[in-house]
Amino acid sequence: MLRRTILLSTAFAALAAAGLGLCATDASAYEVENGRKILVWGGRTPVSNFDPHQRFDAPHHVFQSAIYEPLVKYQGVPSETVPWLAESWEMNEDATVWTFRLDPRARFQNGDPVDAEAVKYSFTRALAINKAVAWMLSGTLRADAIEVVDPATVRFTFAEPSPSFVGYLPWWMIVNPKQVQAEEADGDFGQDWMMTHTAGSGPFRVKQFRADAVYQLEAVDDYWRGWPQGDDKRLGGVIYQVIREPSAQRTALMTRQADIVEGLTTADYQQVANAPGIVIENNVGASPFAIKFNYQKGPTADVNLRRAIAYAFNYEALPELYAGDATLMTSPFPSALNGHIEVADFPRRDLAKAKEYLARTEWANGGLELEYVHQQGNDETRRVGLVLLDSLKELGIDVRITPLLWANMVANAQSVDTAANMTGLFMATYTSDPDSAASQYHKSAWGQWFGVSHYDNPEVFALIEKGRTTASWEERAPIYAEIQNRIAADQPELFGFVPNVRIAHRDYVKGYAYTPIKISGFADFGSLWIED
Repeated sequence: MLRRTILLSTAFAALAAAGLGLCATDASAYEVENGRKILVWGGRTPVSNFDPHQRFDAPHHVFQSAIYEPLVKYQGVPSETVPWLAESWEMNEDATVWTFRLDPRARFQNGDPVDAEAVKYSFTRALAINKAVAWMLSGTLRADAIEVVDPATVRFTFAEPSPSFVGYLPWWMIVNPKQVQAEEADGDFGQDWMMTHTAGSGPFRVKQFRADAVYQLEAVDDYWRGWPQGDDKRLGGVIYQVIREPSAQRTALMTRQADIVEGLTTADYQQVANAPGIVIENNVGASPFAIKFNYQKGPTADVNLRRAIAYAFNYEALPELYAGDATLMTSPFPSALNGHIEVADFPRRDLAKAKEYLARTEWANGGLELEYVHQQGNDETRRVGLVLLDSLKELGIDVRITPLLWANMVANAQSVDTAANMTGLFMATYTSDPDSAASQYHKSAWGQWFGVSHYDNPEVFALIEKGRTTASWEERAPIYAEIQNRIAADQPELFGFVPNVRIAHRDYVKGYAYTPIKISGFADFGSLWIED
């Protein structure tokens, strides 16, 4: 039985103990097992799938990154790619061939070496399953173009230049083929088994879990890379505790029943800002919020209605949701990306123009109801819905605000028939290369949560493909400028704002390091320690 379970209500979170031999201190959430400190992470969303090739979103990435590792990682501000499973790499002159040399120390948790065969298998598996991160490279990388040069060297060859390739690799986790293949059934690449089992090389493994409630990770004592904080300080494990409501997260943090939490509302952050013993990390973000229109079905398939909504919206209310810790978008791409431009005449509130566009639709006099879907428990996205509701009253448009669990939002996003008229989402920025943002508007994003709009413009798709296959930056930059202008003109979404990235923890939690090109709410468990 798991040692720690948080029993939730809207205003209180309490921990209940059962026998795992862990000892909770009186002054902190963390526990101690065999002399090692166990950190308690309060996350909003359950981890429904342990497989990094099947599920990819913020909570899953935080969890999976503790267990699995990529060839390279992002670190620092600004974000830079640094060696990880690969100790070095090189690109040929036209960006069609990438060669990686693996770190000879790298080992999976069962002791097997992380070799070139494992890398080839992992990429082949991810592409074949065609879920999670596959969309990032499925349009350019072919499984038969991945070559094992020798046990320590793997080579990727592309039919066309792929200058952005290395920027996507921090999201592509390497799995142990021997463990996975032993559990395959009917050619499924071990997907059923991998949902609740792991085969990684990272610093933590799953010890036990209670689905949708709590997951306990234990440190790998002989982790191949060692611990940046030193073996004497490193954690003995992490308890990933699901706390669905921000108010309960806040209470758990303030009452020392959680050591670190992500996803608090602005009001919650303000309440804990001056509380003794609590630290708020507050960094300029790179992940924009947008209201995604259903581009193909329903009333929002009409570009004039989309434009009417965009010009009716009260943008100035958005930074206030974060007490000023947010900036408005000036392009479909966040400013953290290379090649970002400020699009001319980017929509801002202009009711005359909004009514002009509305007059070109069949709802010139209003009388229309639209659904806005947001993640249940996310107060900021709920409040955006209220701004939307108030803004569209001027056009005679009513808004039905529907909160959904994240899993249900993801499921609905897979089809234009189930996607709402409008869906409020925070988008992730996956690389400083502009293809990171552009690819989310490509047809290959359909069926993913970030592709919920099902944006459809073959000419833009062709530009995206051209941009990602052009080696010279001097030639790429104007392509991405045109992409931004074309997407803005099509208005597949209401372009919102970029919030700062905030995370709260007790002051005895050390080692948190921010890097912009990461999913919001991320922390590297392997670098944390507890010092009291």
